[in-house]
Amino acid sequence: MGMVGGGRDAFIGAVHRMAAQMDGQIELVCGAFSSTPQKSKLSGKDLLLPPERVYGTYRDMIRKEGRLPEDERMDFILIVTPNNMHYPVTMAALDGGFHVICDRPMTVNLDEAQNLERKIKMTGKLFCLTQTYTGFPMIREARNLVAKGKLGTIRRVVTEYPQGWLAERLEASGQKQASWRTDARFAGVSCCIGDNGSHCHNLAEFITGLRITEVCADLNICVNGRTLDDDGSVLLRFDNGARGVLWASQVAIGSENSLSIRVYGDKGTIEWKLEDPNTLLLSLLNKPTEVRHTGGPGVGKAAKSATRLPAGYSEGYVEGLANIYAEFAKAMAKAIDGKVVDESKFDYPKVRDGIRGMFFVDTVVKSSASESKWLAVPE
Repeated sequence: MGMVGGGRDAFIGAVHRMAAQMDGQIELVCGAFSSTPQKSKLSGKDLLLPPERVYGTYRDMIRKEGRLPEDERMDFILIVTPNNMHYPVTMAALDGGFHVICDRPMTVNLDEAQNLERKIKMTGKLFCLTQTYTGFPMIREARNLVAKGKLGTIRRVVTEYPQGWLAERLEASGQKQASWRTDARFAGVSCCIGDNGSHCHNLAEFITGLRITEVCADLNICVNGRTLDDDGSVLLRFDNGARGVLWASQVAIGSENSLSIRVYGDKGTIEWKLEDPNTLLLSLLNKPTEVRHTGGPGVGKAAKSATRLPAGYSEGYVEGLANIYAEFAKAMAKAIDGKVVDESKFDYPKVRDGIRGMFFVDTVVKSSASESKWLAVPE
């Protein structure tokens, strides 16, 4: 693995490194860790990498790694930069002949996303989007229960992701994460919906297997001086006629990472919360509520294969992300051996998931600005 971004003072870079290396299938061998060459060099030193494999720019890394023998150079690039750099780095990586894992969102706008999809198809390279929560065992168990018909016909989905970390204008203090996430030049067309709401959208479609076809959105800027949304509500319509509600906020004081989802069918309901990620509630019609646990009895194959520890031991964010890396590593192993890779056989988010996310965010922003409100989410 070669890494772009994630150097000193970065939040998510260290998390990705832990997750990627958890199962012993992926090794960090090089990186361009910062937009500042000196900071990249210092970050590489922190990570005990050879100085000659620490680069000042991602273009230098792609060019020089491409000249190394196949058994020495990086096999794929991990991108953990602010959103505005996802597209140019991915395009450069694909042009250089490298596979890609990219942090979400895939790009900052639809044009970039669609161009990227065309490039991936043209090059035949593997692409993974790190929609982390799809790697959680109980999220995969929820998907399994819906697919097996345990809930019957889905009627309603309620999902929310409130946080309170941007309740003040933190970006004015120079705080790095707040500064780029609230700036359209780096974050794209949305802050809160693009960041928090996109997770809700992804889980709703991942668990139910349904597609959101229409949205009616009301986005808000609660903190004076901010230019992108920090709170928003969205009504949802699904392709089977089900209805839904999505609420995302970054100004909900007292909330830390309160992502949750409830899926209601005509035979039962499931409920999951990020702050208790190893528990899934299953309530079937006229029966007591069943509590399922990561590693516990009765869970399906997909959840078991995503579980590392016996029941009662906590597994969370890093392990969920590691499950995505583990699946991508399996696909990479086949590609390195020169075999044809059918990505549908591997359980990690792909370019189509990124496209769906970009369509959703774009349509929500347009709906909020529109007087007609209900807008169709394009395919």
